[in-house]
Amino acid sequence: MTLGDLRYSTRSLTEATFQARRPVPQIIRRRVDVYRFPRHNRDRGISRASTLEERRSRQRLRTRTGLLRRLLNTPAGELTLEAADAIEIPPPKHRHGTLWQA
Repeated sequence: MTLGDLRYSTRSLTEATFQARRPVPQIIRRRVDVYRFPRHNRDRGISRASTLEERRSRQRLRTRTGLLRRLLNTPAGELTLEAADAIEIPPPKHRHGTLWQA
C-alpha cells in the first residue's frame, strides 16, 4: 500500500519566513506493507474492545461523579474546596476513537 502525505520541510519553512510568504508543502509517498486487516471479514474484535473500553470509561465517570455528589450532599455541613479538588473527573472517552485507530 502506498500512502501520500503533505509535509513542510525545514528548508521550505525558513525560506517562507524570510520571504514573508506561506510555505509550500511537499508530497511524501510512503510504502507500507500491511499483513493484517483488523476489520477485514467483519472481525468483531475491535468493536468488542472499543465497547468494553467505553463501558469502563462510563463506569469510572459514574463512580467519580457519585463521590463528588456524596460530598456535596452531606447533611453535616459545607464542602471545602480542597475536598472538591481532590476528586478528579477525567473526560469520558468515546468509542469512535478506538474504531478510528483500527
